[in-house]
Amino acid sequence: MSTAAPRPAGHDQLWSVDEHLEDILATVRPLEPIELQLLDAQGCVLVDDVTVPLSLPPFDNSSMDGYAVRVADVAGASEEFPAVLDVVGDVAAGQADLPEVGPGQAARIMTGAPLPPGAESVVPVEWTDGGLGEGPVTGMRARSLGPEGARGTVHVHRPAEARAHVRAKGSDVKAGDRALEAGTILGPSQIALLAAIGRGSVRVRPRPRVVVMSTGSELVQPDEQLATGQIYDSNSFALTAAARDAGAIAYRVGAVTDDAETLRSTIEDQLVRADLMVTTGGVSVGAYDVVKEALSHVGDEDEAGSGIEFRKLAMQPGKPQGFGSIGPDHTPLLALPGNPVSSYVSFEIFVRPAIRTLMGLEDVHRPRERATLTADKALTSPKGRRQFLRGTLAGGEVAPVGGAGSHLIAALAHANALIVVPEDTESVEPGTEVEVVLLG
Repeated sequence: MSTAAPRPAGHDQLWSVDEHLEDILATVRPLEPIELQLLDAQGCVLVDDVTVPLSLPPFDNSSMDGYAVRVADVAGASEEFPAVLDVVGDVAAGQADLPEVGPGQAARIMTGAPLPPGAESVVPVEWTDGGLGEGPVTGMRARSLGPEGARGTVHVHRPAEARAHVRAKGSDVKAGDRALEAGTILGPSQIALLAAIGRGSVRVRPRPRVVVMSTGSELVQPDEQLATGQIYDSNSFALTAAARDAGAIAYRVGAVTDDAETLRSTIEDQLVRADLMVTTGGVSVGAYDVVKEALSHVGDEDEAGSGIEFRKLAMQPGKPQGFGSIGPDHTPLLALPGNPVSSYVSFEIFVRPAIRTLMGLEDVHRPRERATLTADKALTSPKGRRQFLRGTLAGGEVAPVGGAGSHLIAALAHANALIVVPEDTESVEPGTEVEVVLLG
């Protein structure tokens, strides 16, 4: 793994949050670009700028069902004295053979249809008699007319300005414009634009494949019956959902028992579908914390640069952490603590940036802002530790929710921010401006 950060001296020396994160981001590299069909590229990051090959719309077209007319022919038109025009034909969307509109003439036109030659404006069908020559009709009735309704004459009851109800060629984007910048995450609207300019595929960095597994013989899957001493596995669900929220394709592996050989075998089996692996639990100093033992012999550990390093961080929650690479492809692995809040906070601070880096994004961190602390009493924080407290942020104010315990999942479910208390701060009074990490 990377040696970007200086190594703390001494077995009990704590690493800083920034040192650990720097090592992770110095090691993780963006995935190689591939060409994908549009729908397969959803959620991926665009590698190259995309230039518009043709203007949108590609031709002047009508924004209404109505009649294409010349401005002079409808000037002064009113209910009492309508302009009476000869209808020379229909213009439907997708039609190539267009009738020419001369003086005293009109062409019935549908929404999206090309503006025919000679026409300067479109009058909505509601401003006309619908081509019946017998007075005004409703728009719904006019739209129900068949093609034969476009012959004969039409009475227009209002004047129209030049280019009224006409979508101009290139009014959306012009040929040669930059449609999308490299680094754009492709969502539904971006995919719509790519399709509209004729791109059926695009070069992107694929969404990272993230495998999440929790460890612990006490863990039981939801919907199963709990026995004495057992708890439900929530970490693997939370982290899989968090990985998907970050933009990854995430695979959840059921909880693995506290057996080093079983864990090692499971990890090796999962390497084939992983760009990043995340484990939770078993990284502390307990007698049954087998992750350290298992990860010291995974895959091709003799390859230069492979191996997992376990550290203690000056952080609360989330003191025990592990990071490195495993297997012949040096797949990055982050080993997180097992307490639910510790694992989630660790994911947000360390794993999410790693996923976003694999995606090829420049800004990989959650947004942060300053907010005023509202609380009944001062917040306390252990000296020398960077503390992340759950909070609810609204209107520039943030209030702590729940206690500091790393097992309090209910409080986490109601938090939309993390309150950051720096290492050199032991107490934060209400009314103080604090830094918060936005979680949504």
